[in-house]
Formats: sequence, structure tokens, C-alpha cells
Amino acid sequence: MLKLDHIGIAVKNLALAREVYSTLMNEEPYKKETVPEEKVTTLFFKAGDTKIELLESLDQDGPIRKFIEKKGEGIHHIAFEVPDIHEAVRDLKKKGFRFVDENPKKGADRKLIVFLYPKNTHGVLIELCQSLPE
Repeated sequence: MLKLDHIGIAVKNLALAREVYSTLMNEEPYKKETVPEEKVTTLFFKAGDTKIELLESLDQDGPIRKFIEKKGEGIHHIAFEVPDIHEAVRDLKKKGFRFVDENPKKGADRKLIVFLYPKNTHGVLIELCQSLPE
């Protein structure tokens, strides 16, 4: 069984989104992080047993900027934590799933990440993530 890790939300302006989500959730984010490899800055909020990740593009060619231009602000991805990301990729490939890139890479919040093609998952971008040791 997969464990929901977080929901990623693409935003145009991280400072404005922070105000909205801090007010909505009645708390401040617990982490801000820039991930140059993904061309993104993130903010994380705790939401019960899961998290909300706000994502702002660092540049015009970043995937978040392209997503917002195409679909507007909103839910970008749903992330599930797996104990072994390499095993999960092998298993899902055998079951016919395709990946944006099969090689896990470093993401935000001390995670290795990989994304499944949304066409395999009814239009939802699914991220698999594995926690890295501290």
C-alpha cells in the first residue's frame, strides 16, 4: 500500500500563496527549499499525516512555469512515499507504467523522486518519493 506523502500545488507567487495557506491552515510553513535541478522553490506545510508543497518556478523554462502557462495555478502532483524507489520503478514498469524519467533524482524535503506519465494515471501527475537518511 502506498502512503500519501504530499500534494504539490503550482503557484505563480510563493509569497502570496504563503499568506493564503498560512491563514487557511493557521500555521506557518515548516520548510522553504530551493531545488535548482527542478528549477523550483518550495514551501512545505504540515497537514495531518501528509504535507502541502507549494511550488514556484525559478525561471521561464522551468516545469512549474510551463505547467501554470498551460493549466493555470493548482494541483500539480500527488506524491506517494515508497520504501525503495528503485524497486517501485522496476515493479511498476513490469505492470506497464511509463515514467517521465526512470532514474530517481534528488527532490525537495530530503527525497529521491521519480514521476509517472500522467497518461497512465488518468491525467494526474504521480510522484514516487523515498526519504533519504539525514
